[in-house]
Amino acid sequence: MQFKGRTVFAFVMLTMIASVLVTLTLADQIIKPDEPSAPALTAVAADEGGRYRLKEEELTKLNAVLELIETKYYQKVDRLELLDGAVSGMMSSLDDPYSVYMEKSAAQHFSESIEGSFTGIGAEVTLENGRIVVVSPIKGSPAERSGLLAKDVLLSVNGEKLDGLNLQDAVAKIRGPKGTKAKIQVQRAGFSEPIQLVLIRDDIDVETVYGNLRPDGVGVIEIRQFSLHTAERFKEELARLEKQGMKGLVLDVRNNPGGVLPVVVEIAQSFMAKGKTVVQVEDRDGNREKTVSEGQSKSYPIAVLMNKGSASASEILAGALQEGAGAKLVGETSFGKGTVQVSYNKALGDGSLVKMTIAKWLTPNGNWIHENGIKPDIAVQPPDLYTVARLSLTESLKLDMIGEQVRSAQIMLHGLGYEPKREDGYFGAETVEAVKKFQTEHGLQATGQIDQKTAESLEKAVIKWIQDKANDTQLHEAIKAVGRK
Repeated sequence: MQFKGRTVFAFVMLTMIASVLVTLTLADQIIKPDEPSAPALTAVAADEGGRYRLKEEELTKLNAVLELIETKYYQKVDRLELLDGAVSGMMSSLDDPYSVYMEKSAAQHFSESIEGSFTGIGAEVTLENGRIVVVSPIKGSPAERSGLLAKDVLLSVNGEKLDGLNLQDAVAKIRGPKGTKAKIQVQRAGFSEPIQLVLIRDDIDVETVYGNLRPDGVGVIEIRQFSLHTAERFKEELARLEKQGMKGLVLDVRNNPGGVLPVVVEIAQSFMAKGKTVVQVEDRDGNREKTVSEGQSKSYPIAVLMNKGSASASEILAGALQEGAGAKLVGETSFGKGTVQVSYNKALGDGSLVKMTIAKWLTPNGNWIHENGIKPDIAVQPPDLYTVARLSLTESLKLDMIGEQVRSAQIMLHGLGYEPKREDGYFGAETVEAVKKFQTEHGLQATGQIDQKTAESLEKAVIKWIQDKANDTQLHEAIKAVGRK
């Protein structure tokens, strides 16, 4: 599949990209799905004597349970579903959110995502302690537009609870036709009550790489994920900016959930001298394999812009360039995913797939960032308007009301330059005046109450503010970091 210019992502059926869809993945099995990867071949060879097969007593136990279900259970069951459940149970017992079993249809979505074309609302999620947790929303997606953030815990979808579900079942709850609504309840750090977000399922056109050269000579390349064709697109953008006389470079991997390992290695070594270590992979026996650069260093300064939604391959890039190319890291501490997965589909033989963690990755200096993330050299928090919970009203907000919706509205008003004088969730007299001022300037009846029309107008004003690059303080700090060097 060849991509020229923009890569099209069709977000139609699924409403989420789960971690079963886009995570750091060794590419052998993805690029050539009909050929077993080296680890798979090794496992087959080692099992010639039956070492890893079920023992007779183990097989007897499973057959006994299968027979009981098929003959005694009060309803008829699908035998294939029982088999899928058994395999899924084995993977779940590993207690690793990144090791999963995918039945045939889910496996197909996974393959599409690695190729750079997948379905969903544009948010990668994972399973942590039985809860569905957002890794990151993809930029420009319905998830981002609705205000979904990294580390948000998804509680329910359209009234159906997600707690206790496995990852695939949780994602299935959010599937639906284009144009329909997914009302998601979210638990967010710093908020005492759940937040409700409304996501509209839609077709989304997303590019993995965007580049531009600023008037001051600083280039900015945004990488939204590491799919199979991202390195090719990246090199095109980099060459174009260098040809235009770029004096410094900012790599923006905010809310980039990761992707394919060889792709990020190819991008990283564009800035690293030949022989420099890009990444280390350590197996369960402690054996380490280093991947070294075949590229060359650059004369211009580099900064990597990241946030808590920068995960996996994004963290490999940040760590490699910080330790091996002198790049400055700017923004927030990254997500913290330091493991490597391989996908096995040939061995299962029916189109289903097992994606399993086979190693952990380390930075060039041997640091394992799993569950801790990478700390920036220059810490910059995003403005409050970037992280404020969107409004979802069940009734108008008015004088003397208290709650998280009021607090969100106050943060929005303050960020837009209307002063409610407080952001504690109490709708006081000053908030009334701030609302009236906003309503007057936006052609609304100045009631001092936040009804549905006012809420929608407030949301639009916030989105417009966020889209204005002049308000992107993290990006400005990264540009300064490059300029100082």
